[in-house]
This record gives sequence, structure tokens and C-alpha cells, in this order.
Amino acid sequence: MKKLITEFIGTFFLVLTIGMVVIGGKGDFAPIAIGSVLMVMIFAGGHISGAHYNPAVTLAVLVRGKISIGEAIPYMIVQIIGGIAASFVVMFLMGDKMPAEASAMANSTNALVAELVGTFALAYVVLNVATAKGTSGNSFYGLAIGFTVLSMAYALGPISGGAFNPAVAVGISLMHLASWGDIWVYAVGCFGGGALAAIIFKINNPDDK
Repeated sequence: MKKLITEFIGTFFLVLTIGMVVIGGKGDFAPIAIGSVLMVMIFAGGHISGAHYNPAVTLAVLVRGKISIGEAIPYMIVQIIGGIAASFVVMFLMGDKMPAEASAMANSTNALVAELVGTFALAYVVLNVATAKGTSGNSFYGLAIGFTVLSMAYALGPISGGAFNPAVAVGISLMHLASWGDIWVYAVGCFGGGALAAIIFKINNPDDK
């Protein structure tokens, strides 16, 4: 239970921060806050749950072999619930600033590629800094993961919205920051990127079981 509580809290504050800074009009500074909150929540919860806060990362860890499917499914469910809960808090706090219904993506193919690439980068870093034998016990994993999200948000966010996380995708759709019609882009791109990162990790680290 403590692992699920930790996953809920981390995902909650990630999505809460995304909603508050984006709807609050923080513009180019938004990725800094988002990457920072992910970093601190990873440092806070990594020793308890592994600090995935992302169903695509959980899938990557599952394919990599560091979590069972019996653990992975509850993780994913709780992460999405955390994202939904955060969205409702944002809507309550920012009700007067909530955007109208979001329009569909101009180019879903480009967005799909952006989400796949960004999530691949995130999951690849997570697997290498937080699950690999060679980096076991390091003290920088939270910083590395947070900065990956910050970098990918700046690089790819203008194309897809920069979710790189299905729980975030649900949250931003609820908050009218993305269209529900584009949810498949995030699902396919994020889970595809996470799975691909795990496959590459296993190819590069055949002895790291």
C-alpha cells in the first residue's frame, strides 16, 4: 500500500504543477517547474516505490524485468487516479482561468513521433540511472530524470504538448489543455516509447537482469 500511496502523491503533484503553471500563464518557465517537481518527488519517493509516476515508465520497468505485472497494473491505475485528482484540484483553484475546450492537434503524426521520442528519452534515462547495476546507489537519479523531462518539454512540447506520460495526458485532457480526440496519440506514443526504451536497455545490458 505504501508504494501505491507514494505513486499517487508523486503523480498528483506532477499533474498539479503542470496544470497550475500552464493555465497560470508561466509560458517558457513552465518546463522548469515541471522538471523540478518531478525531480523532488523522485527524491522523496524513489526509495519507497521506485518513483515511476508514469504508466509508460512502469511499462518500461516491467519489460526490463524490475517489476511484476501484478505490481505494474496497480501502479498504472493509481498513477492515472492521481492525475485525475490533481486535475480536479487545478480546475477548482483556477476555475476562472480554465481554457475552453481544446482543439485537435494540427499534425497528429508529428505529435505521435514527438511523444514517442520524448518518452523514450525519459524511460531510457530512468532505466539507466535508477535500475541499472552500474549506477546502483547513485545520488543523482532524480536530477537526471527531472532534467530529461525539462529538456524534452522545451524540445518537443511545442509539437505535442509534451506529456510523455499517459497519466499527464489524461490530466491535461480533463483540464482542456489537450483534446480527448488526441488521447490515442499520447497512449501510443508514450507506451511505445517506454517499451522501446526497455528493449534497447536489455540489448545494451544483456547481463543486467
